[in-house]
Amino acid sequence: ALDYAFGRGMTKGILTTFGVGYAPDSWDSLVKAMLAKGYTEEELKESGLVTVSQKNGRLFDRFRGRLMFPIIDVRGNIIGFGGRVLDDSKPKYINSSDTLVYKKSENLFGINYAKNNCSEQIILVEGNMDVISLHQAGFNNAVAPLGTAFTPEQVNLIARYTKEIVLMLDADAAGQKAIRRASQMLENTGLNVRVVVIPDGKDPDE
Repeated sequence: ALDYAFGRGMTKGILTTFGVGYAPDSWDSLVKAMLAKGYTEEELKESGLVTVSQKNGRLFDRFRGRLMFPIIDVRGNIIGFGGRVLDDSKPKYINSSDTLVYKKSENLFGINYAKNNCSEQIILVEGNMDVISLHQAGFNNAVAPLGTAFTPEQVNLIARYTKEIVLMLDADAAGQKAIRRASQMLENTGLNVRVVVIPDGKDPDE
């Protein structure tokens, strides 16, 4: 996991800042650890961190063999996780399922840091790695939706903290479609909207 992170240009400092970790490639390491701490199986199910076997009802870790990104709300609470594979397998990213404390449509990755650095402008990118790369490069006002299309709730969250949003989405067809959709949603918010055009089909991380 460290080799992968360093290979993607992340420093030890940025890994610590964002609390990046690793979920072992094991079926039940987290289940065993949490049960040993006294959590119940019902609590683990409600946390969104486990899946239940349809065959025998056993609990299995939802995140296995993935680089882990804590999802932190504006008050600094860890409310969920995103996990990225270290190879080309699919799905590339998975996020915590919605729970009592986590609604992916209402939160943004990186907002806990960006809210203190975005009075003039927020940069919206597509993925966790884009956010981390931009923060490492000094753009501490970058955020990303959490594996979903940009939502009205996320628009309202951004509008609470800034005057301007910069759409810096991937240069592929999906990214361009997302820019058009986001622009329409932002029309009547009072936010100034700008778009960064990235050349050669690259994403912000590249």
